[in-house]
Amino acid sequence: MKLPRGLIVSCQARADNPLHGPQFMGAMALAARDGGAVGIRANGPADVAAVQAASLPVIGIHKVFSDDYPVYITPDFSAARAISASGARIIALDCTQRPRDGEHPSILIRRIQEELGAEVFADISTLEEGLKASDWGADYVATTLSGYTEATQPKPEEPDLALLEALAARLDVPVVAEGRYNRPELVAQAFNAGAHAVVVGTMITNPRDITRMFVNQGVPR
Repeated sequence: MKLPRGLIVSCQARADNPLHGPQFMGAMALAARDGGAVGIRANGPADVAAVQAASLPVIGIHKVFSDDYPVYITPDFSAARAISASGARIIALDCTQRPRDGEHPSILIRRIQEELGAEVFADISTLEEGLKASDWGADYVATTLSGYTEATQPKPEEPDLALLEALAARLDVPVVAEGRYNRPELVAQAFNAGAHAVVVGTMITNPRDITRMFVNQGVPR
């Protein structure tokens, strides 16, 4: 299912979050759909299966953490296969140049497309990584990891619009903006810079962090 142009909502909650679990993520996806989202990003087989109820394109990821390697977003083929079995027809994976405990992303992209029949959504952090991911055959390239790799530290407060614009100017595949798009005006700027779609997570689906922001910035001490 191709991603249409528009807003994608990331429905994720860590294990320590009261909203953790497929029941809550499925409800989040329905609310996002009713609000006008054109797609959902979700983590893990259970949540990926739950958000199918929204009948929107699902970008599935499978976070597998390791003490030895920094790559955890769908780091190997078994992780991709698990979320494909849960219904994800678009699979996102870390396509940065960092070391990983799994196959090189160029191999993963091909295997996901050929063996699972899914599209590949490449999470990258730099222009060079985005160009390589496109050359390897990724169906979408996203700025998800800009600010979250050693090559892009220190992490800025604002989204990496410069990276987005550079990718949009160089690539033929759809470029997706993701990472710190926490205000509507930033989403509008992303589309003006050439984004095909924009992913927003915390500011829509994480009321705990949103509450903390209001308390920390708005409540007198």
